[in-house]
Amino acid sequence: MTDNRHDDPEVQIEQPFVSHLLELRDRLMRVVVVVLVVFLGLFYFAPEIYTMTARPLLQQLPEGSRMISVKPHGTFWSQMKLVLVISVYVGMPFILYQIWGFIAPGLYRHERRLAVPLLASSTVLFYAGMAFAYYVVFPLMFGFFISVAPSGVEVATDVNEYLDFVLKIFFAFGIAFEVPIATILLVWTGFTTPESLREKRPYIILGTFVIGMLLTPPDLISQTLLALPMWVLFEIGVFFAARFAPRDADDENDEEEADDLDSDEAMEATLDRYVYDEEALAEEERASGVSKPEHDRGDG
Repeated sequence: MTDNRHDDPEVQIEQPFVSHLLELRDRLMRVVVVVLVVFLGLFYFAPEIYTMTARPLLQQLPEGSRMISVKPHGTFWSQMKLVLVISVYVGMPFILYQIWGFIAPGLYRHERRLAVPLLASSTVLFYAGMAFAYYVVFPLMFGFFISVAPSGVEVATDVNEYLDFVLKIFFAFGIAFEVPIATILLVWTGFTTPESLREKRPYIILGTFVIGMLLTPPDLISQTLLALPMWVLFEIGVFFAARFAPRDADDENDEEEADDLDSDEAMEATLDRYVYDEEALAEEERASGVSKPEHDRGDG
């Protein structure tokens, strides 16, 4: 009996879907392996990583101050969690590369040309957001928190709560710095235009402060330190989005008409040269035809 399963349209649709799932599984496994390898390599340096992470707060506390752990296993699990999250951040380029490898076959050539710089830029911007939080936001924010503490109150921060707070801020600023990428993608995919974004600038500025209020502690300094970079990055994104904006059909028609005009002008110039050459040739023939009979009469 002949097996007609390969002729079944449902089977033909199911096979590519299953192959995509298998490829997705393979890429996820690669990501897990890479993050695990980075984690094992960094876990030996967990105390140094913790010290570096705690430095912005400890520098604002009185000399000799320390953090506390209210649970016996708190220090161990806090370092495990910190190193695991840092491993994911370190492996972010590889993670984005796997995402790119999965979606690239479904993109057009011009889309692939734009996707590569966008992926590279998103990685750099994410790290830039984390660096901005560490070197700018943390010192100002922790200094403000400690300065408003009532007299006689000693700040004793729990290790787990501090790391949860710091990792949340790292992630918030890393995502916030992706605003230019999101702006370019919105324009590139046709959801909006640079002109429309410029017209809605007041609402977008208000939205940056609302996002800053939701993602940062309830103080004006933290909200402003997140909202202002988002505003600046939005303006940068609009500037570059105007360069990558898809062309309208009218613009393409104008270019085609201009090309047609150029072709017509070139054709006219060619015809003019051809007519000129024909006239010159006819003139030469007439001149030679007139002089030849005179020469013949002289011989007679």
